[in-house]
Amino acid sequence: MKFLTPIALAALVLVGCDKEKAAIEDNKANTKNALDTQKTAVNAAAKEATKQADVDAKVEKARIEAIKVAAQAQLDAEKKKADAQAAFEKAKVNAEKK
Repeated sequence: MKFLTPIALAALVLVGCDKEKAAIEDNKANTKNALDTQKTAVNAAAKEATKQADVDAKVEKARIEAIKVAAQAQLDAEKKKADAQAAFEKAKVNAEKK
């Protein structure tokens, strides 16, 4: 009987250690899963932000191009107006000479 008590006590201690080790492993696995989930969310958010930045850049480029085209059209119209004004003034001078 004297030998049975220390063996039983040792068995209880080992069972207690195994439960603690199992709890530690469970905690580690849960932490890793949570971090993996967060990593996936961060990657998804970064991918979406990149897509949005690309869309925003395309919109801005299109806006700039539209402004350029409008300015060029305005300058072309002013050039034609200046040409027409010069032609009118030449015709007026020619008419006065006759």
